[in-house]
Amino acid sequence: MKFLEVLTLLIFLASAFTFINLKVLKLPYTTGMMILALVMSLTIELIGLFYPHITEIAQNIIREVDFSEVLLNIMLSFLLFASALHINLRKLAEEKWPIFTLATGGVLISTVVTATAMYYLLPLIGVPLDFIYCLLFGALIAPTDPIAVLAMIKEYRISKNLEIKFSGESLFNDGVGVVVFLTIFQISEAGMENFQFMEALALFGQEVIGGIGLGIILGYAGFQFLKVIDNSQIQLEVLVTLTMVLVGTVTAQKLHISGPLAMVVMGLFVGNEGRKKSLANVAGDYVLKFWDLVDEVLNAVLFILIGLQMVVVVFPFNHFMAGLMAIVVVLISRLLGVGIPLRLLKFRHKMEKKTVRLLTWGGLRGGISIALALSLPPFQHKELIVTITYCVVVFSIIVQGLTIGNMFAKSQANIDSDDSLDQAA
Repeated sequence: MKFLEVLTLLIFLASAFTFINLKVLKLPYTTGMMILALVMSLTIELIGLFYPHITEIAQNIIREVDFSEVLLNIMLSFLLFASALHINLRKLAEEKWPIFTLATGGVLISTVVTATAMYYLLPLIGVPLDFIYCLLFGALIAPTDPIAVLAMIKEYRISKNLEIKFSGESLFNDGVGVVVFLTIFQISEAGMENFQFMEALALFGQEVIGGIGLGIILGYAGFQFLKVIDNSQIQLEVLVTLTMVLVGTVTAQKLHISGPLAMVVMGLFVGNEGRKKSLANVAGDYVLKFWDLVDEVLNAVLFILIGLQMVVVVFPFNHFMAGLMAIVVVLISRLLGVGIPLRLLKFRHKMEKKTVRLLTWGGLRGGISIALALSLPPFQHKELIVTITYCVVVFSIIVQGLTIGNMFAKSQANIDSDDSLDQAA
């Protein structure tokens, strides 16, 4: 299929799925889109049994659209920038230490715990995996997906403190998680016998510090441009923000630094929330609406691509069992990755009741984990890693996504009740 035909089909499906979810399913956005994507892939498989041409069309689309390349090097930049625009800077500053600790120490704890558990458990079902590949899986599944998490937050009423923990952590741990994954991947390519700690540390520092530095430079420059542009000049404002994202993405790729972190920092510079009144309208309402539209369209396309990818993913029984095992392991790792850092900070930062439980169950995985798994070069165990990643992501978005609302509601009810008692006293 030609590129225009593929793009037309994706946009059509995105419109249709969004309509069906809003008017028929009426589910949280990420959950509804994931369910529709699964139904689409299963329908293609069933029809393909009688009309193989249908399956071939889906496979052609997958070949036309390199999912890992498109998501990690193109879509992710737009999605993260759009999401960061709505982060409240004042609240982010108040919660900076919990967010920083979760986005760094939490990711590392989850990575190591997941890798160690999978290394010892997988042989029990006949699919042993070298520890370095267990670490790769741990790194790609440890960070929560900002796209899924932020879409979830929009659906529910939660406190501002908890909201900023969710959104801030998911935005920053995504960038850190990708860097950890790339670092472990380079170690696996070179071989453990050639591993040098200082080289790995230097690579990690280059990616993280370079990404943040690039975001500061481009974000400040873009912010200054927007300050001198009248908000009525909508086209110019949109072009400036588009230029920031595109230049930042290309520069990060050329310099081998973290593009995701750069996008988050740039979005924080341009965003309006939590600023002084004199700087609050640096980006006009139409700019924010434009990026909201970009966010919604790309989100819908992302879930359609996830569904199409499942057409070519093979699910052997022992791999499926490994996936079920991984779901439990990842949840426990997330609990430790959240619980340990926050317990260490509990005397210095007020935490609401059930914060650890909510962050654990609400830490959704999504397309980024799948894209990282698919980005691995062909090797003996790639199919296993892709399969268990899909199992974790589908469980996360559907099961956790459908049930987290009740947990949020109970938590908010407890907070409201405590506030009423305090006022009465």
